[in-house]
Amino acid sequence: MMGNFRRPKYNVPVNIAETESSYELSVYATGFDKSNIKLRIADESLYISGSRELPDPAPQFTQQEFPVKNFERVVTLNGQVDTSKISARQENGVLYISLPKTELAKQPEQVINVD
Repeated sequence: MMGNFRRPKYNVPVNIAETESSYELSVYATGFDKSNIKLRIADESLYISGSRELPDPAPQFTQQEFPVKNFERVVTLNGQVDTSKISARQENGVLYISLPKTELAKQPEQVINVD
């Protein structure tokens, strides 16, 4: 398997949980200091990115399963999130982002009967 590795198809793993009032993201950005992680909103999307300097000389991987220099993840918000109330914190290499729902997103699902 030496020299036959592929970069992962996806960047850092993200779990998204839904509560009654919010969407809760857990971004597994191990090795990225919070000072090097950026969150920004544009075009109804949340952009999550991180970067860091690699040691010199850079590691020569025989297998690489997570990014070590930079990453970017994009989460589409679709008007479901109150962007003025988004909060984030980092703990033990995991970035936790809380996306509070808009009032419209909190409304119960409507079922429409087909005649």
